[in-house]
Amino acid sequence: MKVKITAMKRSEYPDLMARYENETEHPCDVKLGQIFVSENGEKPAELCESAWESMEKFVKALASGGGDFFGGWMKDPHSAMISCNDGFRPVSFYIEIL
Repeated sequence: MKVKITAMKRSEYPDLMARYENETEHPCDVKLGQIFVSENGEKPAELCESAWESMEKFVKALASGGGDFFGGWMKDPHSAMISCNDGFRPVSFYIEIL
C-alpha cells in the first residue's frame, strides 16, 4: 500500500540554534507542501533520515492497513501528524494512505 507524506509546517528556534548548533550549509532541504510517497512501508529515497526515524513505525503501520494511533488521536484514523526529531527546526508531516 502507498502512504503519502506531506510537509505541513516548519518551526525554528533561533535562540537554540545560536546557543547550541554548529553552522551547517543545508540543515534541512524539505519544502513546505513537499510530498513524498512510501511504497510498502519503505523510506522514500529523497526523505531525510531524521524525519524517517520519527515516522517509520507510523508509515509501516498505515502501509499494512493499520491506524487509529493512540486511541483516536486523529480525525482520520488512517493518518498521523508526526514531526521530525530536529530540535532546532522541526518539520511536521501529515501521513495518510493513498
